[in-house]
Amino acid sequence: MATKSHVRKDDTVVVLAGKDRGKKGKVLEVLPEKSRVLVEGINVVKRHTKPRPPRFPQGGIVEKPMPLAASNVMLVCPRCSKPTRQAHKPVDQDGDTRNVRVCKKCGEEI
Repeated sequence: MATKSHVRKDDTVVVLAGKDRGKKGKVLEVLPEKSRVLVEGINVVKRHTKPRPPRFPQGGIVEKPMPLAASNVMLVCPRCSKPTRQAHKPVDQDGDTRNVRVCKKCGEEI
């Protein structure tokens, strides 16, 4: 079931639940079909890999971030640096109306 996510790639988020609760990181990838997000430096696991020549010629233990549930992260406003929900506000640009994301706390565009 693909759902629309409240965060986008390159957004800064804070983790609300799990072993990395309270940590901030940048969203590397959004997986809407699984309702998951990949956050830089969060939910890092160790994988034991076999040598596979061009990518992992030596093999060994590799640390990589794993996706976590999108419901467990909250967007951080770039202006006020606080975790916030977002609203959508219509804005006119050259005769076209488009919705932009707005911080619920400070009212600034995200």
